[in-house]
Amino acid sequence: MPPIIPENERSDEPLDTERLIYHPDMIRANEWVLNEYEAPTRKFCIFVPCSMRKPYHTSPSHRMYDRIIFDLLKPEDVHIVVFGTCGVTPREIDNEYPFTDYKFMMGKCNVAKIKRDFINMESKRIATYLEKTRDNYSHRIAYCTGDFRKAMLKGLEKTDIEVDIAPRQKTMEEHIRPNKRFIYGSLSQKGYLQDLSDAITAKLDIEKRVVGIDPGCSENDNDWYLL
Repeated sequence: MPPIIPENERSDEPLDTERLIYHPDMIRANEWVLNEYEAPTRKFCIFVPCSMRKPYHTSPSHRMYDRIIFDLLKPEDVHIVVFGTCGVTPREIDNEYPFTDYKFMMGKCNVAKIKRDFINMESKRIATYLEKTRDNYSHRIAYCTGDFRKAMLKGLEKTDIEVDIAPRQKTMEEHIRPNKRFIYGSLSQKGYLQDLSDAITAKLDIEKRVVGIDPGCSENDNDWYLL
């Protein structure tokens, strides 16, 4: 497909500052997703957070999520959609500018206005995408914590479309580490991954699977959390 934003039409504004959410190319790319992109029809849509490493599908965290997801679902049955700092990005276009080029991580932001604006902007995008794809998916699951989770929950207030959210609040409370900047830690932790697996098996109405972890992906995971 042609580039979402041709090179000669790209803004000179940097993609590595806290003003990323207002960047004209990020806004334009998300408008393209919400207005022009045609989503596939699949049994499942699974929303996962963006990652520091680009393209997202190459990151340790996404490889960990994929191991859980594709152990239970065939590729033709699931559509993975990335959300968060990037807006809403179907993962099959995660090698497109500007999704490959930005450096700013919302998880590191401590500016209250930026965080508020992000949650408001992202919640609207989530709701719009859900409405746009109302008839595309049978089941929807979102895997998220922190501001991404807040944006997802706020987005769900704007639509009657059901999305199951993992990990469970109870599991998150069990993993709280109050002395850390990100108190709930990485989504690559085993307890969280178990909740993701359980959310899928519940929709499939099959027996739960006990998940293992790949230490190479879960230890020293600096993908989008600094432990």
